[in-house]
Amino acid sequence: MVQIDFKEIISVSLILFSVIDVVGAIPVIIDLRRRMGDIHPASATLVAGGIMISFLYIGEGILKLFGVDVASFAVAGALIIFLIGLEMTLGRDIFKPHVTEGGGKATRTASIVPLAFPILAGAGTMTTILSLKAEFARPNILAGILLNLVFIYAVLRASSWIERKLGIAGAEILRKVFGVILLAIAIKLFKTNLGL
Repeated sequence: MVQIDFKEIISVSLILFSVIDVVGAIPVIIDLRRRMGDIHPASATLVAGGIMISFLYIGEGILKLFGVDVASFAVAGALIIFLIGLEMTLGRDIFKPHVTEGGGKATRTASIVPLAFPILAGAGTMTTILSLKAEFARPNILAGILLNLVFIYAVLRASSWIERKLGIAGAEILRKVFGVILLAIAIKLFKTNLGL
């Protein structure tokens, strides 16, 4: 039986926190709230959590259907993490979320698309979860996901307060710091899965 390892949980939580980048998504969250009137933190958190947990447990099965092994997917995931890190560090948009237009009744939809998917639980998050399976035990990854969901919910609930406290400069500094961390994580994943 796999033991719960708090060091692994903290590592997984920090990696996912960097990839999900809910703090860096605050400008997008604020823009959605302005255009849609409101967002639903509980709906967005539950859908994002459902996507992440499902991918943790059945993502490997989906890969087997396509004849792809976890190490290859981890390398592909490392490439995406590297690009996300570059995007965050350099301030350039490589991955552009698709925003659907809608009226006042689209707030729940906006909480799901694009907020829950792909902003919170997008391709980068899913590939990271599979990449993490190559290094960490599944219960520790699950615990890391749950910790991040608590944080996501708290940030979504307090997004306007956070915006006032951080300011644009503060959010940008955090984004760049986590971008550099992601670049280092991507290089580590490359080395591990390519046997370097």
